[in-house]
Formats: sequence, C-alpha cells, structure tokens
Amino acid sequence: MLKRLNEVNDVVIKDVSDPSFASYGRIVQGFDTSDLAAYMETTAIPENGNVYVASVADMEALPVRKEIEAVIYGGLPIEIGYCNGRNSTCNGFEYHKGSELNLAVSDFMLMLAHVWQIKDNTITAADAQVFYVPKGTLIEMYETTLHLSPCRTKDEGFRCVVILPKGTNTPLSEEEKQMRDQSSDPESVLLLQKNKWVLSHPERKPLMDQGAHPGLLGENKELHY
Repeated sequence: MLKRLNEVNDVVIKDVSDPSFASYGRIVQGFDTSDLAAYMETTAIPENGNVYVASVADMEALPVRKEIEAVIYGGLPIEIGYCNGRNSTCNGFEYHKGSELNLAVSDFMLMLAHVWQIKDNTITAADAQVFYVPKGTLIEMYETTLHLSPCRTKDEGFRCVVILPKGTNTPLSEEEKQMRDQSSDPESVLLLQKNKWVLSHPERKPLMDQGAHPGLLGENKELHY
C-alpha cells in the first residue's frame, strides 16, 4: 500500500514507523483495542465528507478507557469518539493542549506539521509531512502536532477512533467566546472550540462557516490513492 501511495502522489509518504514521525508522535503499544475496533465496525462512513463524534458513551464504557486514561493521560478524564469519512484533502490544521490518540480501524493518511511552523497565525500545506497509518495501529500525536482529518486510502473511506482530553472539540460557552474575542493574545484568533485551535484553508466552507481563522495558505493539497 505504501509503495502505491508514493507512486500516485507528488509528495513523499512515510509510514508512522519511520524515525521521522518521532517529532510528531509515537506508536502506542500494550493496549487491547479490539473492543474499540469491533464497535467501530457498527459505525457508518458517510457517502460524502466526514462525520465526527467527540464522545460515545458505549466506547467510553469499555475497560480500555480506564487503562488509557490512567496510563496515557495520567488519570485525567478523556473522551473517546470517532471520525469516519471519505476526505482526501488537507483543508486546514488544528491542535490541542494535550495529546490526541488515533486508532486506525482502517488504513489512512495524515498530513502533519508542527506548531512552531506557524508564523503570524498562518502556515502552508507545503510545510506538512504525510504519514501512512496502517490498519490496527494506535498512535499518539503530541500537542505540538498540527493535524486535521485523516485522508482515505480506498474508495469506501476510513474509520478512525479519536481519543482526547474530555471536553475537547465541544462548543465554547458564551462567556468563553467573549473572553476569547477580548483577548490580546495573538493565538486567541485560532481558538474555535474547547481545546481546539484551527487554521482553515479559505476554501474549506464547513470550517469557515464556523468562524475558523483562514490560516492555511496556498494549495489545499489533495492526496491520491
């Protein structure tokens, strides 16, 4: 699969096992994620675009949640949800204060960059590296890693478990919005939802309609398969 992806794309695509992934995250081992993967087989992949659900009670009730919460997040509460879809473009970048775990229920690709590459609240897709995540792989992406939706490697799309600090990617309260809007901190213009800072491509209407900052410059890179 990796060989094929490199043949049909004009950017280098590396496996997450490659040493170059180390500044973005790591492969997580030692957790039985079979129940999470089994649940995900009951979730639908939309015909177009993506679906994201931040928190799924049935997934959070599985024993592995307590183990990940204790070992990876040091006892801090987490949420377990998923992102399924047919996306194949960059669309933008987001980051969180706290690591994100992704379980590849199917193969997918990720476009990644670093927060220190942001200049004046902008970045270009050319600054990103692309990584292939094989089915069954659990990865941790560090809080300094810019990312967004996975990109599919086959027509039927992808399924991805998403684990984050509890409350991430949920709406800001009116008070929080007011404090954000009145802040003189330059980063505040990127804050879109709870624990979610976003740089959107100007052509990515779903993000722009939410009020995301148009911080991804240049081509909205598409990955082929």
